[in-house]
Amino acid sequence: MLKQNLQLKLGQKLAPQQIQLMKLIQLHTLEFEEELERELEENPALEKVQEKEKEDEHSSLAEGFEDEGTESIDTDFDVDEYIFDDEPAYKTSISNYSADDEEFDNQSLLTEGQSLYDYLLEQIHLANIAEEDLKIAEYIIGNLDNDGYLRRETKQIVDDLAFSQGIYTTKEKVADILENYVQKLDPAGVGARDLQECLLLQIEKKVSADKAVNLAANILKNQFDALTNKHYNKIIQKYDIEEEDLKDALGVISRLSPRVGGNFDTQTITINNEIIPDFSIQIKDNGKKGVEVIPMLNSKNAPTLRVSDEYKDILTTYSHDKNSPEHKQAALFIKQKLDAAKWYIDAINQRQNTLLQTISAIVKIQKQYFISGDEKSLKPMILKDVADITGFDISTISRVVKSKYADTPNGIVYLKNLFSDSLTNDDGEEVSTKEIKTHLQEIIDKENKRKPYTDDALVGLLKEKGYNIARRTIAKYREQLNIPVARLRKEL
Repeated sequence: MLKQNLQLKLGQKLAPQQIQLMKLIQLHTLEFEEELERELEENPALEKVQEKEKEDEHSSLAEGFEDEGTESIDTDFDVDEYIFDDEPAYKTSISNYSADDEEFDNQSLLTEGQSLYDYLLEQIHLANIAEEDLKIAEYIIGNLDNDGYLRRETKQIVDDLAFSQGIYTTKEKVADILENYVQKLDPAGVGARDLQECLLLQIEKKVSADKAVNLAANILKNQFDALTNKHYNKIIQKYDIEEEDLKDALGVISRLSPRVGGNFDTQTITINNEIIPDFSIQIKDNGKKGVEVIPMLNSKNAPTLRVSDEYKDILTTYSHDKNSPEHKQAALFIKQKLDAAKWYIDAINQRQNTLLQTISAIVKIQKQYFISGDEKSLKPMILKDVADITGFDISTISRVVKSKYADTPNGIVYLKNLFSDSLTNDDGEEVSTKEIKTHLQEIIDKENKRKPYTDDALVGLLKEKGYNIARRTIAKYREQLNIPVARLRKEL
């Protein structure tokens, strides 16, 4: 039996504009510039203001039409709303240049490098290889990761070639093409299936009668486990060599690259090998008033925008012709584009405002750090602390700091690195975990590498500095700093 009933439900839905705004907020400078260019291409009602034009930043869409009369037309919208806006909630023109523009003039030097994939394809196409073998080699190259390793099993590649390429082959055939073609390409070590193979492929190309090179190759091939575990005494006894001989061999191995693909472009946002900062932090000494920390946005890549004058003219023409169905259809199209252009300019405004408020809040909390540049000056700070100051949601703050950097007097800083939890020291003061990690790093940097400190010893040393931390916490911090255990830090 069918029944009808009413239900009340509370729900929250994000409008497409809100979703787009969130995406704009989390973009870093270069991504934002690319997104802006895409929007300009797709929306003819939105245009850049050329540098030679002197437009008022706060000009409205009504400019140029105040002396013209319009008649109401029987359409689904009122044309007057698009011609006689007094002061809309959004600006129809925005200038995104700021006082820090001169700091980023060198951004025009941005260049795009060649990817490892493209570099390898160029080489394999020059090789003397059968057509089907070439397709297999291309597929293998396409499966290499950014470091140049082949992480997939040969059997999986055989199956994929059969299903996706219609190429039926064997594991032996794929392995043969990998070893005799792909692994012979430059850079040496590409196509390796693990670290040992990667290092061996590199050292095999070092044709040399040098004793250290030959010993290094032998160690990599036959004593790799002992090498990775730093069982140096075992290696010395195995080859009946002196400690100096082992040092020379280790020197050869240390010059090999574990990431042969690391020097190729992987869409990292760099400029002249430097990260493009999204913010600029300046320090100003005001004498008796103290030191002022001034946060600014890098807005060089966000040009001045406005609604197209041409579209204003088209809309004005339509407003005087209420009988033409063609004009009515055109006006509906114009309405959509004008709505999108107005909203986009407003969204950029909101993005810039959100970014500026967020970096201002971070500067307020970490003022001493920006002045000194010493990580020991970092205060405990979590996303909620910044959200409380700005009034924004925690998720918004998270989007703002994602993939963004600040150019400070002490170097470029990754914003997420400024956030940390807190611990209480012996004096009852809250200190940042960053401060503790800095002390931990300093202790390990200064240790005797022949007898590195164990985690238990590190607990005692940090306790002397007033940080009462458990051994498991030391181990966690050490792993976060990518510092191996004492046994693996040992050196000859």
